[in-house]
Amino acid sequence: MVASLPGNIRLKLQQTLAQWRQWQCDTPLPAAPEVEAVLAHGLSNFSVLVASDRRFVVRIDGVNPAVHRLNRQREWHHLDAANRAGLAPAPRYFNPELGSLVCDYLEPDKAQPLALTDLARLLRGIHALPAGHHRLDLAERLRSYEQHLAHSDSPWEVLLAPHRPAVAAALASCHDPGQPSVLCHHDLLRANRLYSGGRLFALDWEYSAMGNCWYDLAVVAAGDSLSEQETDSLLQAYLGRPVRADELLRVKQYACAYRYLELLWHLIQQHRDFDTVKLQQKLDLLGRQLGEISP
Repeated sequence: MVASLPGNIRLKLQQTLAQWRQWQCDTPLPAAPEVEAVLAHGLSNFSVLVASDRRFVVRIDGVNPAVHRLNRQREWHHLDAANRAGLAPAPRYFNPELGSLVCDYLEPDKAQPLALTDLARLLRGIHALPAGHHRLDLAERLRSYEQHLAHSDSPWEVLLAPHRPAVAAALASCHDPGQPSVLCHHDLLRANRLYSGGRLFALDWEYSAMGNCWYDLAVVAAGDSLSEQETDSLLQAYLGRPVRADELLRVKQYACAYRYLELLWHLIQQHRDFDTVKLQQKLDLLGRQLGEISP
């Protein structure tokens, strides 16, 4: 179980558990939590289920958060606000030096449906949370990942390069200076959503920042591979009215930017599960969808 974790991750886990008296629980824990199971070996994080008189999830960074421009202090504040609004599990402890975050464990419901009305309600709730200071600059994030990939001498850079002008054009077309920024999750994929007790919650707030609501919607549409009809239904449920053609186009444009960002992210990870076939499929899909939105 724990032995399957890398040595440095096991050490950070032990140090996090040793700080149990510092965890911000409503009632003090009676004893140090013990490990029950390793929940996931993510691409960039490790999650472990632990229990004392209640259960918690301990997440340990597997890579340096700075590589992805992540701010753990900001994540904590957004997660705390989301929990107060009933949208996320309660955060109990974080230590940026250890790269650890502790949250309440939410028992998953047996059924985890794709209910677009619930998903739209969750997105509206997130976008209504108090504003933060940091705003996602999507174009700058893409440039940063492109530079990182260029320094890795990856052959994929040559394959991605022809799509850059079209992605840049799509982003430029999306830009609306009159669109107010809202707090966005920016990674609300199925893996980061959970039904517990009949309610839908948002998990993993590490990419949360101020941003454009249309991009947050596009991340869900693209990441969940929603059909055009499902995307239209999601947008209608979110807006509470029929979707205009220009709004649907904006979501499609942002979806292309997200797919390009996702490709860059996977390529700079160089993870042990690096799957060239899946990456080629994602690249082909990006090309097709860029073609669909081109004038």
